[in-house]
Amino acid sequence: MIRIDWRPLLTRDNLRRDAFAALTTTSVMVPQGVAFAAIAGLPPEYGFFAALLPPIVAAVFGSSWQMVSGPTAAISALVFSSLSGVFEPGSPQFISAAIVLAFMVGVFQLALGLARMGQLANLASTSVLVGFTTGAALLIVLGQLQFALGVPMPRPQDFRAFVSGLMAAVRGADLVAVAVTSTTLLVAVGIRLWRPRLPYYLVALAAGTLAGVLATRGGHPVDTIGSLRTVLPGFEIPALSVDTIRALAQAALAVALVGLLEAVSIARAIAAKTGQNIDPNREFVGQGLSNFVGSFFGSYPVSGSFTRTAVSVDAGAQTPMAAIFGTLALAVALFGLAPLFKHVPIAAVAGVIVLSAFGLLRFDEYHRLLKSSPSDMGIAVITLVSTLLIGLEFAIYIGVLLSLMLFIRWTTKPYVGIGAPDPATPGRIFRNAEANQLPECPQLVMVRINGPLYFGAAGHLRERLQQIEITRPDQPHMLMVMRGIGDLDVTAAEVLEDEAARRRARGGRLHITTRLPSEVERLAQIGVTEAIGEDALHESKGAAIAAILPSLDPSRCATCTARIFRECPTPREVSDAQSA
Repeated sequence: MIRIDWRPLLTRDNLRRDAFAALTTTSVMVPQGVAFAAIAGLPPEYGFFAALLPPIVAAVFGSSWQMVSGPTAAISALVFSSLSGVFEPGSPQFISAAIVLAFMVGVFQLALGLARMGQLANLASTSVLVGFTTGAALLIVLGQLQFALGVPMPRPQDFRAFVSGLMAAVRGADLVAVAVTSTTLLVAVGIRLWRPRLPYYLVALAAGTLAGVLATRGGHPVDTIGSLRTVLPGFEIPALSVDTIRALAQAALAVALVGLLEAVSIARAIAAKTGQNIDPNREFVGQGLSNFVGSFFGSYPVSGSFTRTAVSVDAGAQTPMAAIFGTLALAVALFGLAPLFKHVPIAAVAGVIVLSAFGLLRFDEYHRLLKSSPSDMGIAVITLVSTLLIGLEFAIYIGVLLSLMLFIRWTTKPYVGIGAPDPATPGRIFRNAEANQLPECPQLVMVRINGPLYFGAAGHLRERLQQIEITRPDQPHMLMVMRGIGDLDVTAAEVLEDEAARRRARGGRLHITTRLPSEVERLAQIGVTEAIGEDALHESKGAAIAAILPSLDPSRCATCTARIFRECPTPREVSDAQSA
């Protein structure tokens, strides 16, 4: 399963670039590791456990050359949302459940990848991911207010209690905690604006820590995250049990789906710039293995990281070695920085978390959705509201369900329109006759069908054909121009066969034109070609019209004034043919 397609890229120059990108990414991962672990309700070292081995596994077994995996804000929020209602955040039971959750997520993702179900990533549209990440970001920010204000508050999921608690918290806020959080945010924003090449996350956390130390020395104690209990994870089998698996199954499926959506979206976004081909099935396998293996080394669920991938690519990463080098650099950095974490204020971490959460907000995507598709915009908004009022794990299901309903609605109503050649266009292009008020052949109705023809679309197709028959009783012949009908099934084939029978009963015939060999083969395989006759199946509209015109009623052709086809005979030609 180890891919080797990037080995030729392991040149000295590329390795140098990967090493530099790794150092740059490590400067981001140190503060994010603490922040994401806090979002997930875990001690800080577990954020680093998730950033050590899983990124290596994902890089080696995945599809993308530049994507960096590990803990993310959205997945961390989803882990906390899934477990906090059952276990006490930070407790041994909570930690054990988070590791088991990673194991189960890995199993789900690995199974989907090995079953070559990578196209499932397409079931949830961009609008679902936009709505979900926005909701997760808002919950993350609201959840950190208690640490930024230094006052205990209700969870933001309990909206009414949270609002009432917020008013009391603002009145009783700890000004030192507010100052530490504000310092962290202001330094981060300032560096990002004026010196964006500097590791603003790390510098901001250092500034917040310095502010906390100064406050403590001034006689104002500040709560800190405490010392790391260990730097590197050890091997331990997840505490699996039937009851735990049953309790976490639904959450594991939601986390697995969100993680895959994140990873594939990032991989495709990077590939659009680099030109690399992405294999969703392999990406599923890579993400599944990273979670599965990571669970044996203290990791909670991980996925591809938008922030660290962007930083790594911007720093010049060329191959998966950047992720591997980054893990080694992080391990070395932790040994040096571990004693300092006992001085890091929780309020400073809250500032870093808020900054990371704002990175999830994609207002430009809402603007694009609003302009391009009101239905997609609606899905994004509903998913967003669901994350706030119902819960993150259920919101993703709601979004996917709405996307599927939209997809089904589209596939069950293929386009069925009446066409005719437009003499005002070069080449007499066939256009919608009704919309453009084009004359039609009095004996032949031309129907264009775009979209899949299967059991779900059969009812709509039958209704449209019946409407055409009622509104055009004097046109016994029909030419169907098919595009993208997909894998025609028996139910849709019966509709075509019934139409062919009705056309024969009226003295006409049903003709079909399609250019794709696969569709021609399917029409024959399922019996449609036999029902209409092999001579009624054509490769082009021109060939079909040339074959149909001789079968039209010559007496009607003699008095016809439409003559919309180049092949239409002149009145003299009709008269000569009748005399002969």
